[in-house]
Amino acid sequence: MPRIPLFRLGGGPEKPAPPSLAASTPFISLEGLAVGVDNLRHDVLLSSKFVELARAQLVRLIGRHGEIEGLLGAETSQQQGPSWISKQLGKAARPRVDPSEWKSALTELQVASLNRAKKEFKLSIDLLARLAVIKFLRTEMNTQFAQVVERCRVLLKNYDNMRAMRAHEYRERVAGFQVRKRIILRKAGQEIFETLREVEKSTLARTRRSLFGEETTGGAYFSYPLFVNRLLFSEDGRDDYLCAEHYVMLGNWDRDSDRYGRIREIVSGFLRSQYGDEISAETIDSWINVPENARELVGTGTPEDSAEGLAQQERLAAWVRLLEDERVMENVIASYHVIPLLNEYAPRINPQQLKNALIDRTECDRVERLIQEHGKLSPNSLYAAVAKVASCRGAERAKVAARFLGDFFQYHRDLRRLEVTNATLDSVNLVANERLQELSRVNGTLYEFLLPEEQGETESDRVLRHVVLKADVRDSTRLTRTMMDKGLNPASYFSLNFYDPVNKLLEKYGAQKVFLEGDAIILAILEREGEPGLAVSRMCVLAREIIEIVRGYNELMQRSGMPQLELGLGITLQESAPLYLMDGEHQIMISEALNESDRLSACNKRARKVMEPQAGPFHVYAFQAADLDADGNPEDVILSFNLGGIRMNEAAFRKLQQEITLEPLKVKLPPALASSDKGEYKLFSATVPVDRDIFRKIVVRESRIPRINPSDFAIKGWTERSYYEICTDPLIYSALEKRKGAGS
Repeated sequence: MPRIPLFRLGGGPEKPAPPSLAASTPFISLEGLAVGVDNLRHDVLLSSKFVELARAQLVRLIGRHGEIEGLLGAETSQQQGPSWISKQLGKAARPRVDPSEWKSALTELQVASLNRAKKEFKLSIDLLARLAVIKFLRTEMNTQFAQVVERCRVLLKNYDNMRAMRAHEYRERVAGFQVRKRIILRKAGQEIFETLREVEKSTLARTRRSLFGEETTGGAYFSYPLFVNRLLFSEDGRDDYLCAEHYVMLGNWDRDSDRYGRIREIVSGFLRSQYGDEISAETIDSWINVPENARELVGTGTPEDSAEGLAQQERLAAWVRLLEDERVMENVIASYHVIPLLNEYAPRINPQQLKNALIDRTECDRVERLIQEHGKLSPNSLYAAVAKVASCRGAERAKVAARFLGDFFQYHRDLRRLEVTNATLDSVNLVANERLQELSRVNGTLYEFLLPEEQGETESDRVLRHVVLKADVRDSTRLTRTMMDKGLNPASYFSLNFYDPVNKLLEKYGAQKVFLEGDAIILAILEREGEPGLAVSRMCVLAREIIEIVRGYNELMQRSGMPQLELGLGITLQESAPLYLMDGEHQIMISEALNESDRLSACNKRARKVMEPQAGPFHVYAFQAADLDADGNPEDVILSFNLGGIRMNEAAFRKLQQEITLEPLKVKLPPALASSDKGEYKLFSATVPVDRDIFRKIVVRESRIPRINPSDFAIKGWTERSYYEICTDPLIYSALEKRKGAGS
């Protein structure tokens, strides 16, 4: 007995859900990089050798694709003529360059930038290098084209009134060269792109994986596909030849129904019909950025025997209907059949005109007349293409529609990548002016990407941090007035007893004079990459030697009845390179360390009045005179005493601990040297290497800052903050030597 079929009420089977689509949004992040001297862009200097090789390679490509290599070759023989011709042509002449040499330099430069990025733990440094190379090549293509044109003009002038036939031939070639500028630059740009892509695939991608791991390890990794974009060297990504060869040739004229903007609207409508009208434009844009999504949606146009294959076939049918309803299906078919015609008819006939001729009878007649006017061309290929477009039906139309969706997705993705790259290139400044290069270099904002043989000197000059010392003369105004009242010369007094002796110490400690004013001198030691890293300890010894020199001169002045100098020194470390501004040829340092060293060298008048009689063996004290406000500056409530002492900031003390060994010092000071700190301090001793056979001792005091009553300086308690002094009192060092002798 046959089984009775059961029918489901309510219609046919449910429509399968559309596939989940991947999303992608191109981006390039240069986060963490310093901006240049204009405070807007990142300053970059590329290797001079790479620049010269790239320029020579561009000239070679422009000459070959412009078919004027022979004309440029004639330039060499012209230089054998009169000296005035050689002089005129000599500057423009270019040496013959082996393409492999330029490719090798490109590879070495970019591998070096990757190594630097690894060393500094910033992948954005390598991104900046890649952007700088692209910006240079794009800019230089137009520059070198203009220079080749100028070289040809100079050469043609030398053919005036002689060899008339050859001169006429050369003029026609140069004129044709200028007319074909866009085509020549496109072909040269594509060769440059192929070289970049080859270097990326063969070397850079493998090196990057070796240094940074797989691409899933960081967001910056996803910026690299933007540098392997075929549209990278096109003006705006709308090149008909480039699109026809690698994407799909869309319409460029306002009357074209298959313009990019309109096709994008049609694609968006198709996606909303499948996923719902509530899908945002941003989501759709991110879907179109993934070409693989097109195949997930409509397949390849060849039906697959599966549930998903049937669903793809239904979506493809809907896509074909939409293209036909929007009256662009014929344009899509023509965009593929016009490709073989470009080599035969273009650029004599505009590519868009050729494509429209395949679907429009009026335009076809116009193109046919242009072909006949030329004389040497045959319209047979045009007729064959028109017939193919007209006969495209059924399954073939579906295949074309599926291919078109994938090609459009790929073109849209690369166009978006080009837009992001162009926007980021605006933030890259290829500094050509030598003065601006030096200004950016001394400020530590110049990113120099050099070949390995050029890197040695630059790497050693890179400043990592700097230490600033300010030596401030107390009551200089009173001292100057006193001397002038006695008929003495204060200028020579300061010079002989302070400035000149200090100047003689600078070379010994690798210090430099930053600033000089009537009552103060500011010095700095720059710690560079590759150096031993003893900037703070050497500055401490230098500061102590300044105190000792001034103390010695003061003893002489006292015997002569002359007034004495009183100093206060402040030492500040900043964990970065200083900035500079240029006053003509003179560099002026800008650094927060300057302001902090000024505070550390200062001496509050009330604190001096209270502490000078009871300071003991120490010459630096700090007091907190009020409670801290939540948003206030802690330094605003600190009263400092610094008379003949050396005070350093906490950063300098921590760095000193890394540079040399600070040994806890237990010295029982005599009663005469009793401290007002009441035991709230620690002493450390250390030996500082000044030269190969020269070592100096320093004693460092770490003390907590007390809370006081500002009216009488009575101690009310102790804060958690500390201050640091390089001891200068001779009796402390005498006690240290006695302890050392007793130990022996």
